[in-house]
Amino acid sequence: MPEDHNEVGSISHRRYEQIVAELREVVGQQSRGMFVIGDRALEIEPMRPQGGRPAGDRTPVVRESLLRLAEDIGLSHGMIVAARTTAARWPKEHRRPDVSFKVHRLLAAIEDEEERFASILTPPAGKTRWSVDDANRRVGRQVDTPVSPQEKLSAIHALARDEEVAAAVTTELLRRPAVAAQVSAEDKVRVVEELTRDEKVAAAVTTGLLRRPAVAAQVPRQDKVRVVEELTRDEVVATEVTTGLLRRPDVAFKAMADDTARHQVNHAQVERGRQAREHFERTSPVAPAVRRIERTMEFIDLVAACHSFVAAAGRTVPGLRDRQLGEDEKTIVHENVSRVRATLDWIETAVDTGKVDVDGELARLLAGE
Repeated sequence: MPEDHNEVGSISHRRYEQIVAELREVVGQQSRGMFVIGDRALEIEPMRPQGGRPAGDRTPVVRESLLRLAEDIGLSHGMIVAARTTAARWPKEHRRPDVSFKVHRLLAAIEDEEERFASILTPPAGKTRWSVDDANRRVGRQVDTPVSPQEKLSAIHALARDEEVAAAVTTELLRRPAVAAQVSAEDKVRVVEELTRDEKVAAAVTTGLLRRPAVAAQVPRQDKVRVVEELTRDEVVATEVTTGLLRRPDVAFKAMADDTARHQVNHAQVERGRQAREHFERTSPVAPAVRRIERTMEFIDLVAACHSFVAAAGRTVPGLRDRQLGEDEKTIVHENVSRVRATLDWIETAVDTGKVDVDGELARLLAGE
């Protein structure tokens, strides 16, 4: 039977209006109560100005105060926080008694004060009151009863948060040619990315695509670089590729223009020389004689270094006569004198004991830290 337009549910329209009026009063009382809670929470812990906190303000302290208040009045901490924030965003003169506290809380997300205060006075077109869904729409949140295609899409996303459900829905939809034809190129790319999360599947798909010259030609340069980096994670492959590339003069020249690459090549050459030297010292019968010659040269170099330092100081220090250095200059000189003293102690220890190990403090001094 068709519904009687003079009835709402099991009651008359007149009785329904009486119930609405009664419940609006109840909602108004609840809203006033929540604002009282928010105002008192603000009195206990006022909102701090953005961009900095006064001395002594620490977030754990605020949380502790609000947790205590919540426990003492039998409400959740989250409800206390929401009431405090909402009360702060809605000064008493801008609160509407005919609008629920929840709508106030949702519209509190509007950052601009003038826009926020004006919004609560102007319900959506064609309506005389704000609803929770209207407030959610106003601040860009998901609604309980979706109407527009975008709202329905958001609702589907929410329902399909479970991965198994999402996979089943996606598979079913993509089997419908009319649906698949309307999927944009960007979304198809994202679908492929999701379907190729399995490394074996991704490897097979990538290999097949890169064998198509027309596809490879459209890959941006930076993406080609990333592909090469991924394909050369294996050191054997990386060695073969790098060796082949550096045999190309133009490539080698451009590569050496990069400071980091040049440093790594130089470091590799030094390291290879060190390894060759260690191999020579372990295996060559003439290694002991070479070490004796090197020690003599090291002695000469050390004496020459000391002589050079004394001579340089003898030339430089007299030039400081009647000159007052600035505080920054004095600090720099003292730091360097400390390094020199530490180095001299190190030399004496090495000469007396033959130990040349550098402890942590000396290493920091020598590094200028």
